[in-house]
Amino acid sequence: MDMTQYLLAHPQTLIPLTLFSEEYGSAKSSISEDLSIIKEAFESQGVGVLKTVAGAAGGVKYIPQMNEAQALGFMQMLIEHLEKPERLLPGGYLYMSDILGNPATLTQIGKLFATAFVDKDVEIVMTVETKGIPLAYATASYLNVPVVIVRRDNKVTEGSVVSINYVSGSSKRIQTMSLARRALPEHSRVLIVDDFMKAGGTVRGMIDLLQEFQATVVGCGVMVETADVSERLVDEYISLAKLNDVDVKGKQIELELGSYFTKQ
Repeated sequence: MDMTQYLLAHPQTLIPLTLFSEEYGSAKSSISEDLSIIKEAFESQGVGVLKTVAGAAGGVKYIPQMNEAQALGFMQMLIEHLEKPERLLPGGYLYMSDILGNPATLTQIGKLFATAFVDKDVEIVMTVETKGIPLAYATASYLNVPVVIVRRDNKVTEGSVVSINYVSGSSKRIQTMSLARRALPEHSRVLIVDDFMKAGGTVRGMIDLLQEFQATVVGCGVMVETADVSERLVDEYISLAKLNDVDVKGKQIELELGSYFTKQ
């Protein structure tokens, strides 16, 4: 039990077998047998996988993953919640603050994004304030990497910043976003996460901002995207759900599964 909890608390971390053998006073062969049992349990329950690395500098690494059946069941349930008529806001927007404030839901969404980008060698998860922040932290907790938050205005406490102007894809307005110079090391491998995407102007802005840091965008994940967009400003991204239609007068919302389920 202790070994299982340790692995769950240290995702994406290579743990030498000597750590466990010294902690429990057991031979490495016994530890290996216990890890085999844990590996089978993790895979059968959809918790993730255990990757064993051989050699003197080897060990075991827990990689959180959500299997297809779990992902499908969770997103179907989430879509049912999102399609409730009382979520409609003026302008055809959806109220999602309660979902983005629910720890259990955020945990599942974070695990979905971590599963989608687990092989991308992510070093940083980036989002823009404010609603994308909980999603970014949920994702980063499974990838075991830091979070960087792009601001829409300058903060004195941020120190020297890099700012760019970008055009909102939906409103076509020119807006500004900023990132502290010391917040992101140059040449980082960055995963962008956000809650909602229309034309993709905000995500495009973050991609352009990252060029100032000579960073590499290894992926982009959004919780909900809109389907009815004449021009998408972002080509490569993964969405968990797609908003197909909003009937404000009839108070009806229609969503379907996003590209996450077609790109697996």
